[in-house]
Amino acid sequence: MISRRHLLAATGATVLAGRPAPAGAAPVPDESGLYQLPWFLESFLDLSEDLAQATQDGKRFAVLWGLKGCPYCKELHTVNFADPAIEGYVRDNFVILHLNHIGAREVTDFDGERLGEKAFGEKYAVRFTPTVQFFPEAAEGLKGKAPQVREVARIPGYLKPEPFLAMFRFVREKGYEAGSFQDWLRKRGA
Repeated sequence: MISRRHLLAATGATVLAGRPAPAGAAPVPDESGLYQLPWFLESFLDLSEDLAQATQDGKRFAVLWGLKGCPYCKELHTVNFADPAIEGYVRDNFVILHLNHIGAREVTDFDGERLGEKAFGEKYAVRFTPTVQFFPEAAEGLKGKAPQVREVARIPGYLKPEPFLAMFRFVREKGYEAGSFQDWLRKRGA
């Protein structure tokens, strides 16, 4: 059976589906003014589907929130993601869906509710850009939880490169299962 993701790739609607984008590619603002990297997820904006595909590919799923003109969003892309170690680790271990904090594209949440990006962000109490939401490896059980409780971790605003990468490692290594990010950092001697 062909999935919508495979159909997207087959129709040529995206050059990203099914093959990797070049490493170290510079971020480019899209038509909405958000900085994009060629390896960010092209999606039908169905979170359950995106999470399942990420897990099937051996990666974790995260939503990155941006906003046109946001200086910290630009710094995230031109400093943090410009570092080959950070870009490589995130790209190899995560699927990133980039959403617009004031956008109108329709997103299907884990509970099946369809909302515009802005309303979806409000539902999850996303207040700052950039914000990164990290989700568990499976969507089972998420439908009945409150929105923010669905997340396993969150970066609420800009983090400098070192703690930014550490948070991605924390999520990939499931540090949240044993305690807080700060506890995890202490145990690692960071």
